[in-house]
Amino acid sequence: MKVERINKGTWGKLRAYFDLRTSDGFVIKGFKIVEGINGLFVSMPSQKGTNKEGGEEWFDTVWADKEVKDELEKIAIREYGQDSSGGSQSFNNNEDIQTPENNTQDVKNEEFNDDDIPF
Repeated sequence: MKVERINKGTWGKLRAYFDLRTSDGFVIKGFKIVEGINGLFVSMPSQKGTNKEGGEEWFDTVWADKEVKDELEKIAIREYGQDSSGGSQSFNNNEDIQTPENNTQDVKNEEFNDDDIPF
């Protein structure tokens, strides 16, 4: 899997949103990199719906097991431009993260439009 395109910025706690291309050729839109209290993490694509009590709530529309989510988080944060010494990552392991200078050929910096923003 690889980041298909990424749009960086600061929108509240949101730091970037991106699309993901799977090894099977599917493109999944709507991933977000969010600044949480424990550092950066990847938020899965979601959609607003109604909970049991009738209130509005956001529900994930894509699920992945822990191994895939960990790999996705490493890839996305690397593409976002964080290094392993930054201290604001939510990984539970001590693997070194490559900086984007080592792997920028896969990222397509296409312009996003209002339909691409998942909120």
